[in-house]
Amino acid sequence: MLSHEQDLASILSTLKAEFPTLQDFEREFPSLCFALATGVGKTRLMGAFIAYLHLAHGINNFFVLAPNLTIYNKLIADFTRNKPKYVFKGIAEFALHPPLIITGDNYDQTGAVVQDQTMKLGNDVRINIFNISKINSEVRGGKEPRIKRMKEVLGDSYFNHLANLSDLVLLMDESHRYRASAGVRSINELKPLFGLEVTATPFVESTRGPVPFKNVVMDYPLARAMEDGFVKEPAAVTQRNFDAKAHTPEEIEKIKLEDGVRLHETTKVELLTYARENSVKVVKPFMLVIARDTTHAAQLLALLESDAFYDGRYQGKVIQVDSSRTGSEEEDMITRLLAVENVDEPTEIVIHVNMLKEGWDVTNLYTIVPLRAANARTLIEQSIGRGLRLPYGKRTGVAAVDRLNIVAHDKFQEIIDEANRGDSPIRLKQVILEASGADDKKVSVHVGSGLMTRLGLADVPSIVSAPVNVGTALSSPAPPPIFATEGEREAARVVMDVIGRYEVKRDFVPTSSALLNAEVQAAILAEVTERLKPAQGELLTGVGDGIAEINLSAVVSKTTEIVVQQTIDIPRIVVVPTGEVTTGFHPFKLDVAQLHLQPGEREIVIHNLHTNEQDTLASEVGLKEQRLEDYIVHALVDFDDIDYFTHADLLYDLSGQMVQHLQGYLSEAEVRGVLDRDRRLIAREIRTQMMAHFWEEATEYEVKVSRGFTELKPCNFTATAGQTAQHFRETVTELGRIKQMLFSGFARCLYPLQKFDSDTERRFAVILDRDAAKWFKPSKGQFQIYYKMGSEQPEYIPDFVAETEASKFMVETKARTDINTQEVRAKAGAAARWCTYASDHAMAIGTKPWRYLLVPHDEIAESKRLTDFLRFEVKM
Repeated sequence: MLSHEQDLASILSTLKAEFPTLQDFEREFPSLCFALATGVGKTRLMGAFIAYLHLAHGINNFFVLAPNLTIYNKLIADFTRNKPKYVFKGIAEFALHPPLIITGDNYDQTGAVVQDQTMKLGNDVRINIFNISKINSEVRGGKEPRIKRMKEVLGDSYFNHLANLSDLVLLMDESHRYRASAGVRSINELKPLFGLEVTATPFVESTRGPVPFKNVVMDYPLARAMEDGFVKEPAAVTQRNFDAKAHTPEEIEKIKLEDGVRLHETTKVELLTYARENSVKVVKPFMLVIARDTTHAAQLLALLESDAFYDGRYQGKVIQVDSSRTGSEEEDMITRLLAVENVDEPTEIVIHVNMLKEGWDVTNLYTIVPLRAANARTLIEQSIGRGLRLPYGKRTGVAAVDRLNIVAHDKFQEIIDEANRGDSPIRLKQVILEASGADDKKVSVHVGSGLMTRLGLADVPSIVSAPVNVGTALSSPAPPPIFATEGEREAARVVMDVIGRYEVKRDFVPTSSALLNAEVQAAILAEVTERLKPAQGELLTGVGDGIAEINLSAVVSKTTEIVVQQTIDIPRIVVVPTGEVTTGFHPFKLDVAQLHLQPGEREIVIHNLHTNEQDTLASEVGLKEQRLEDYIVHALVDFDDIDYFTHADLLYDLSGQMVQHLQGYLSEAEVRGVLDRDRRLIAREIRTQMMAHFWEEATEYEVKVSRGFTELKPCNFTATAGQTAQHFRETVTELGRIKQMLFSGFARCLYPLQKFDSDTERRFAVILDRDAAKWFKPSKGQFQIYYKMGSEQPEYIPDFVAETEASKFMVETKARTDINTQEVRAKAGAAARWCTYASDHAMAIGTKPWRYLLVPHDEIAESKRLTDFLRFEVKM
């Protein structure tokens, strides 16, 4: 029975037995705190609280407190149906009757309707959302908040209406912000059934330091979220050998801003490159500057938009967000702030004082420049919280895409020391910047294969210029394109398109070399001629005083010849089961945490307003089962992929788990009622979980080769603007910068430019360019090899592909300490299987076998030959 009368001591004693961290409610009613790291879903947890309490316990009334206007507006949006981050998405019970949202702005109207008991509403659940900072301002001077004032029409206040509810639950977002405020003391008079608090910082600051909450029942700290990969990796940033004492405070501030912009621009290009490589949405990053006060914020705005700061590049791209804005200026500020993730919104720098500590859910904040005095712990826990959310929902494995930069030259060591304390909430990475220089600006470089540049169909990036200090023979310029005129190049493009279609004609063209056969040449020429027929008038070239048609036969012949020279045949391999295939489901424990079906006797009619079709939720009259489990089993076997005779034991086990769960909170009669009415709903849920435990075995597997060769994909690199590509044989003195460099000067590489992740890779490239006939570093999607890592199946991209007179090689170079890690072995297993299948195919068509080499880094030296590494071959 729900009641305002509660024995707090008894309730506290009971809960202490369940939650060892709980010491005290710290309020006049039971209140529990859930401490969750920023970025892992506190608002969704609040939605889950409401859904569970309503569906499992019939609670209908909720009062949600927000600490400020930003979070207040965000909560209203997140609890409103059809908004992008709607927290009740997928909950069937709320689809027809969504919760009624009552706010601090509309309770005079909406709340009055709720108060009027003569009005019948279809909304069972009522969520009141209020801004505590507004209530705090209303109670100054001992006044009553507006919500307490009587509404003459109804003879009472909305506050008293809420206080009289027997099932009111109080939810407090970012509760550390207003624990002891006057507004909260006023709200306490609502005497809720209980309170639920969420925060990322479960302590209150005092003169003696942080005072931890005593009512925490769940703690999921930032360190755990980082370890589990749910948030970005925060990193402290400074300049190398930076001496704060050598600069005035104003100089330090300007240096931090300039370095912040450097990082911002670099990150922008890294994100662009990642999006291109992976065919995903482009993320527009922005930089956050934390000012001391509103006056300081205005000064920073003037500086950042001035011509003196990077030549005025950020004019119109900076917004100041603080309490100094009012009226239309405030509306414009909030509009731009809420749209900062949009790639079409110009804002790249946000300046704020205190308004954005919590509740600002953006995923594209990558650089923070704190210019406000604060201790290291506060900087870590509050400032970085805004930038931890991941734009793609999970880590990408690309450092720049997964990292949040905190520019803290003057606080760098302090932050590192704090992060390394035993009780630190996180472990920070470190980024050292060189002093500002000419290599600040980054560009995204698109590199076509050597084949395309040789034909004149792709330009060699301007970043490639003559390498230095490597000798005349090694730095000779690349040969000019085969086709010089636009007409020839257009014909060559059509030839390449036709060849692309011949990749799938494996019987006719099993290898790229088969393109040179007379029959294939004739077929390609005929198709190219047919395609170019409508445009023949445009494909004429002046010869002397007359006009002669392009010699298409010569273009076809030369193009296919270059294709064969500039290609390593990589087949497209698919493995499919053959013969007798057996399937089944592994036994497992049913997840029933979200299943809290309730009994009911009324039939529910669902009317589709578009089609006028009707559906019902009702009992299946006359189908009374002897055993409770039979209700579910009979519904499960209606699915085509579930066979009763094969899976009977599992079906009864899972059905028994479900029945036991229902019996945990329903009477026998109620359980039967729920099973009778919702058997098909329950069966669908169980079947969905069964699919996660499905297995398949075949007596044999058939390897199908859909293509004998595939076109080389273009590469996308991030590089420093204006740099000269370094010759790959030239010794790299600054090994820490090798990932930022591009290399050229290759004799046998199938791309004019390459990028290396380590000097080990560069040295191995020297060996390949000497001993292999052809080689290159493949791009994502070139092989389409996938390996199993937990529940994920990421794509494996080998370091190198090479071809010699006798074999083709797939090569991975790895630090010796990493050779036997689970991930490396999983990749090696997948690659070795692929090479085995590719070798079987090669044997069938009379070409070279494939070998997979996993080479420890300390074995690579230019004195060795490629054949010396055959002892590191991994076989299936």
